[in-house]
Amino acid sequence: MSILKNKKQADYTIIVGCGRLGANLANTLSEEGENVLILDKEKEAFRKLSPSFGGLTVEGDGTDLDVLKKADISRANAVIAVTNNDNTNILIAQLAKEFYSVGRVISRLYDPERECVYRELGIDTICPAVLSANEIDKLLEKPARTKEAV
Repeated sequence: MSILKNKKQADYTIIVGCGRLGANLANTLSEEGENVLILDKEKEAFRKLSPSFGGLTVEGDGTDLDVLKKADISRANAVIAVTNNDNTNILIAQLAKEFYSVGRVISRLYDPERECVYRELGIDTICPAVLSANEIDKLLEKPARTKEAV
């Protein structure tokens, strides 16, 4: 059964992982009037969402095809995987990109050496270690490091 009432592709973002980053992103998108669904294994994780969060929540495993169907992943225009596990994030990203043909897929990864795997799959990445190193370099007034140097 579909969560969304409209049958065609929706302007709709799915976030998998309701930790600090996922909840913050979901709150921000919701405040901007975007259609957001956030998915997490733990119901307790949704407590991180602001009281004004206007999106949907789904409790379940983001690597489970039945859960992804319940979240209407085939109709999403973007999927963002921000769990605390690189392997989980890459699996979710692969499913979204290859199995469900989601147009925009973004994944957080902790290990910058894995970035090449994501790139080969056409998945955009956010790596906290690289972003942090670049920001620290800016604060120290040094040139930003390249990903290879981190």
